[in-house]
Amino acid sequence: MKSDGALPYLTAEEMAEVDRAAIEDYGMEVLVLMENAGRATACLALKMLGGEVAGKTICCLAGKGNNGGDGLVAARHLGNWGADVNVILAEQRSVLRDVPARQAAILEKMGVSIKGPGEDFSDARLIIDALLGYGSRGNPKEPMANLIRLANVSKRPVLAVDIPSGMDATTGEAGNPCVRAAATVTFGFPKTGFLSRDSQGLTGDLYLADISLPSKLCSAYSLPSGIFGKESLVRIR
Repeated sequence: MKSDGALPYLTAEEMAEVDRAAIEDYGMEVLVLMENAGRATACLALKMLGGEVAGKTICCLAGKGNNGGDGLVAARHLGNWGADVNVILAEQRSVLRDVPARQAAILEKMGVSIKGPGEDFSDARLIIDALLGYGSRGNPKEPMANLIRLANVSKRPVLAVDIPSGMDATTGEAGNPCVRAAATVTFGFPKTGFLSRDSQGLTGDLYLADISLPSKLCSAYSLPSGIFGKESLVRIR
């Protein structure tokens, strides 16, 4: 754990322990944490698009894990708010983990388009990067790597979910390739990689979102009490 003088920043390993404790020690459901993270992502997407998403095309790039599930939840909320949402899965539908697969099934029943990695998303007003989470290491592999490259050259703003895909959450090192986001919404705690000199060029505007982690768990890692007392989405850089 590190600090910038105001907030604690956790390594990937420390964040994994926070998630474990929330689920196993406090009995929180992954679905609840994912719902809160996804809604926070959708709220920041709404902010980035000027407070109105109705009729605007938003593309969500989703990986197979829980980070992808966060993006799928965001896609559901944005679709409910009137956005024209397209989802591009980086992996075959059959390899989605259980909880993200349930989120994808909900979207299908809503009529949201779910496509594979070969689809074009150049008409999107906003791209949501939900490909890789804080536990990823090393250079992204294909076809995920190509989706990252396409997002970076799209000239569309990218909203990164928790961390920009390809970035090491602990060190801040950028893999090859790595998403260069206009904004990043990170969950529960900021990650130590955000303290690196070059990370701002990867994260863009950095927001910390309340996903309803128990207050005792947050205080154990010195997160200031009341940080979310006025709003659940706080800009920290």
